[in-house]
Amino acid sequence: MAHVTTDASGITRCGWAAVEPETSYHDEEWGFPLDGDNAFFERVCLEGFQSGLSWRTILNKRESFRSAFAGFDIEQVARFGDADVARLLGDAGIVRHRGKIEAAINNAQRAEELIEVEGSLPGFFWRYEPTAEPEPQSMTTSPESVALSKELKKRGWKFVGPTTMFALMQASGIVNDHAEDCVIRDRVAAAREVVVRP
Repeated sequence: MAHVTTDASGITRCGWAAVEPETSYHDEEWGFPLDGDNAFFERVCLEGFQSGLSWRTILNKRESFRSAFAGFDIEQVARFGDADVARLLGDAGIVRHRGKIEAAINNAQRAEELIEVEGSLPGFFWRYEPTAEPEPQSMTTSPESVALSKELKKRGWKFVGPTTMFALMQASGIVNDHAEDCVIRDRVAAAREVVVRP
């Protein structure tokens, strides 16, 4: 059974969302379906940067990331060059990891290619929605996240391993991984019902 926490006002949430900034992110974003290519691209990048770090670190640096990466506009990031890599490596507001920075730029270029062929990032990623929803917070990967990771790597994407892709699926509503007793679970379920699947 998934771990939950109940605050002083009696609201029950997923256990990882007991304090800020995690609480607001959990209540307002985590699990709600994303809209648009740039929103998916941002989440792929942030999940990649989070690899090996705490999500709190990423949340605390999120606005700096957005500023540094042109609001995660795919077209702009795809045109970043060596000067941008140097600028980003000198930016203390973000995670200064050359491999992850270069992966974000590479992935913007690969995203442009994918959109050209597949139509949109949301349309592509939602193809990997599980046919049966897993028990909440019981997994860190899934057959679908393994398949998604494999397909993206085949297309040249980087920092998109199965665990990172499962985290993306949780965060973007492709899987509703809120605990059964979590106050947000039903809101996410309702939001997922109106998603137009590919």
